[in-house]
Amino acid sequence: MSVTLVTGGSGFVGRHLVAELSRRGVAVRTTVRAPTEFGPGVDVRVVGDLASHGELDSLLHGVDCVLHLAARAHVTEDRADDNYELYRISNEVLTDRLAQAAAANGVQRFILMSTIKVFGEVDRGRPFAVADAPVPVDAYGRSKLAAERALWARCAAGTLAGVVVRSPLVYGPGVRANFLRLMRLVDREVPLPLASVHNRRSLVSTDNLVDLLCRCREQAAAAGGTFLVSDGEDLSTPELMGKVARAMRRRARLYGVPPAVLRLAGRLLGRSGEVARLIGSLSLDLAATRSTLGWNPPLTVDEGLQKTVDRYLGGRS
Repeated sequence: MSVTLVTGGSGFVGRHLVAELSRRGVAVRTTVRAPTEFGPGVDVRVVGDLASHGELDSLLHGVDCVLHLAARAHVTEDRADDNYELYRISNEVLTDRLAQAAAANGVQRFILMSTIKVFGEVDRGRPFAVADAPVPVDAYGRSKLAAERALWARCAAGTLAGVVVRSPLVYGPGVRANFLRLMRLVDREVPLPLASVHNRRSLVSTDNLVDLLCRCREQAAAAGGTFLVSDGEDLSTPELMGKVARAMRRRARLYGVPPAVLRLAGRLLGRSGEVARLIGSLSLDLAATRSTLGWNPPLTVDEGLQKTVDRYLGGRS
């Protein structure tokens, strides 16, 4: 039986992906840093730091498809983008080594989880299309673009078929980091100065992202392609907070402050990056993904947010 390898299986997206592949009857092997419980039938390999793991061949024995999610994640504090070398090793170098080993072991398809941040931090007045030139501005985005290029170089040298999926902010049941902080603020009905923000941002639920990753594994048309993914409905920050509030049966307490004042406050407080993400636009055009793969997001934004909020409220009580 052919095996699908999921790297980073204990991560936020990885757990959802492993569960869905297993539900679909796929034989799954996954790498984790520390012992982790999965459902029955999952072949779990504890490898510590995969970037320094020396036995990639054994991980790839019998594997026909790699879904590469393991990476150094984007860290949102402004000061966290200084050390590019850490991102380069975890993202670019690991992808290159794993793709090389995959090709040598007869793996047919290698799907790389990438990011909207290869395009930059702000769109150009319209949603980014897959053909737009990438211009990453932080260490994370630059390292993920380098990982994409490393994969394509390995594919060009042999029979390995590559696929790249560029994702925006991912949310879903069990989400943490900034999205969890947003839910806590809405839950507490904290007044926030965001009513005058009129941006557009793409985001994607774990259900929709995992569904597209599975489609990229299954469809021949995906081979050699780069695909953008989102929920298919871009939201302003106030719209997002309003939807989260309705899912919680809370009130979003927003008041208006000019965006220029918010940017100035961000600079003065050393939180420019965080403010930029709250008030700037960063969206994706799914036309090529829809036409090439015949894919549409199976969940609406409201459905994805309700599932996320329900898990949050259940864990809080």
